[in-house]
Amino acid sequence: MDTGTISVDNLSGGLDLYRTLESGQSYCWRRSDGEMYGGASPDGAWYHTVVGGDVVRIRQVDDVLEWESTTDAEATVRRLVRLDDDLEAIVAAAPDDPLLREAYDAHRGMRLVEDPPFGCLISFICSAQMRVSRIHTMVSTLAREYGDAIEFDGETYHAFPTPDQLATATEAELRELGLGYRAPYVVRTAEMVANGEADPAAARGLEYEAARDFLTQFVGVGDKVADCVLLFSLEFDEAVPLDTWIKSAIEEYYPDCDRGSYADTSRAIRERLGGEYAGYAQTYIFHHLRTGE
Repeated sequence: MDTGTISVDNLSGGLDLYRTLESGQSYCWRRSDGEMYGGASPDGAWYHTVVGGDVVRIRQVDDVLEWESTTDAEATVRRLVRLDDDLEAIVAAAPDDPLLREAYDAHRGMRLVEDPPFGCLISFICSAQMRVSRIHTMVSTLAREYGDAIEFDGETYHAFPTPDQLATATEAELRELGLGYRAPYVVRTAEMVANGEADPAAARGLEYEAARDFLTQFVGVGDKVADCVLLFSLEFDEAVPLDTWIKSAIEEYYPDCDRGSYADTSRAIRERLGGEYAGYAQTYIFHHLRTGE
C-alpha cells in the first residue's frame, strides 16, 4: 500500500471533497458506507475509485486530504479532483451575478472532477431522466457485473468495465439490471469504442463546439450529455450542460439567454456565466439549486 497526504491549506480556494464528489458531476467514485448520494458524508469518510487497474482511496479530515492506493497516486488524485485549479482566481473572476455569488459562497471548495472519458460517457448516457442516486446505482452495478475485481487491503473493489468488457453485455442483460431504454445505447456505444469506430477521448483536441458535435455520434448522446462529458472528463471548462436545473435557472434568472435552440442558448449562457470557466459556474448553480443548501 502507498499512502500520502495533501494540505488543503496549500490549495488555492480550498477543498470540499464531499461536495466535489457528490454534486452530480461524477458517478465513478464510491463512498465507504455505501450511502453515496444518499445523504451528507460522515466526517472522514473514504471514497474510492479504480483508475488504470489501480485502486485509489481518498478522504478529507479537517484540512488534510489523505490518499491510499495500490500505486503512487498523488498525481492521479490531483488530476481526478482538480487540485491544481486556481479556484480562488476562478471565483474572483466570475461575473458579479447574485445567484452565482450566492452559490460560490455556499459551496466553497467544490472543484470540478476529471473522470476517465469512457466511464464518464456511459454514466451520462445512463443519466437521462434519472435522479443522481439512481445513476450512481446503475454505474456501480455495471462495474460489479462487468468490471475487473481488484483486491486491496482486504477489500474487493470493482473497476468500471472497459469498452471490450461492456460490449459483451446484451441489451436484455442490461435491462434486467435496471437500465431500461438506455440499455441499447450503452451496448452500442461500448461496441463503437471497442471496435475502434470512435473514442470519446479524441474530442480533447478539438475546438469546443466541434468537440460537442463529435461526441453526439455515440448512441444515446445528445448535446447535453456531450457537454457533461466535455466538462467532467475532458477539461472543457467552458461547457454548460443545459439540464433541467440550468434550464430552470435560465427561465427564472437569465431569460434573455433563452435563444430557442440548444446551440444558441448555450452560447448565450456561457457568455453570461463568464466564458472560459462557465462550466465551473454551471456546476455551482446546479448543485445550489438541486440541494437547496
